[in-house]
Amino acid sequence: MSRLLLSGTLLFLFLARTKETPLPGSEARYYQQLADKRVQCALCPRRCVIAPGKRGFCRVRENRNGKLYSLVYGQPCSINREPIEKAPFFHFLPGQLRLTLATVGCNQRCKYCQNWEISQATPEELPSRELSPSEVVNLAEKLSLPIICFTYTEPIVFFEYMVDIARLARARGIKTAVVSGGYVNPEPLQELCAVVDAIKIDLKGFTPEFYENVCGSSLQPVLAAIKIVARSSCHLELVNLVVPGYNDDTTTIRRMCEWIKENIGDTIPVHFTRFHPDYRLQNSPSTPIATLERAVAIARRTGLKFVYIGNVPGHNDENTLCPECGKLLIARSGFSVTQNNIVKGKCRFCQTPIPGVWN
Repeated sequence: MSRLLLSGTLLFLFLARTKETPLPGSEARYYQQLADKRVQCALCPRRCVIAPGKRGFCRVRENRNGKLYSLVYGQPCSINREPIEKAPFFHFLPGQLRLTLATVGCNQRCKYCQNWEISQATPEELPSRELSPSEVVNLAEKLSLPIICFTYTEPIVFFEYMVDIARLARARGIKTAVVSGGYVNPEPLQELCAVVDAIKIDLKGFTPEFYENVCGSSLQPVLAAIKIVARSSCHLELVNLVVPGYNDDTTTIRRMCEWIKENIGDTIPVHFTRFHPDYRLQNSPSTPIATLERAVAIARRTGLKFVYIGNVPGHNDENTLCPECGKLLIARSGFSVTQNNIVKGKCRFCQTPIPGVWN
């Protein structure tokens, strides 16, 4: 069985494994050895205790005779080339293309996941291509792509692979970005923040019940992760996918915006994106645009300065306005940038500094 992944000039042949083909493995960096050759993973808040021959919740970290191994190191299942705006990142190198990369696996179980075919798979179930960190960086250079972006599934589950790529990329002048659910322990997250340039965290909801019932995880570790990234040198953006009937009530959105302002500040880019039925929420309706507009209005009344609507191509709230003079700074249409009036990190018209990574 094979699969072709084609995007622009990217063409790879991904070969599926047979049951007889042993999975490769690279020793994990965050775990403790326990009695009876059990191990405890320390990468994410689940802290899975794993017996010999078994795997953790993410399906991609396995106990081999008392040592924990990543089964997806150097084994991407998806490689692509896309605009950075699709992440979405709006204050990080606007208009640039990124090399995107993912392996199988995730440490959450979001009922609306749009990439569930790979996020909820095991390494045996999907084709992959062996690609070392240096080969990934070489590919980005060959294609003249200034960004490598870890995305689609949950990059935390291929932590070691991501960090090694990021270190090599930085040495070669290539920036790296992470699209994550933020369900990660503080120590590995701090290591990650030291080597990557931007992190987008999906703040999926703002109640413990939403995280437990819809995502199969918990809220507090994500809030802690957001604070850690905000205190680091990494560029941070937040996304809230607004799901009708689940996390769209006015009170919850207001409380979330107030928390963001109080804990992260008023200049953090916040994206409210439109939900489309997928995976286990096929019968839920798409988010009304009016609901997204209401969320944006709440955020602005709270005092957040850079608030966006996502998954609604052509909407005015895709654009970046200067918070001081109100003039148009970046005009967007879908994933395309049609105008950019930010010069050396400042508003072209009134010279107000605009937080972000602009070159």
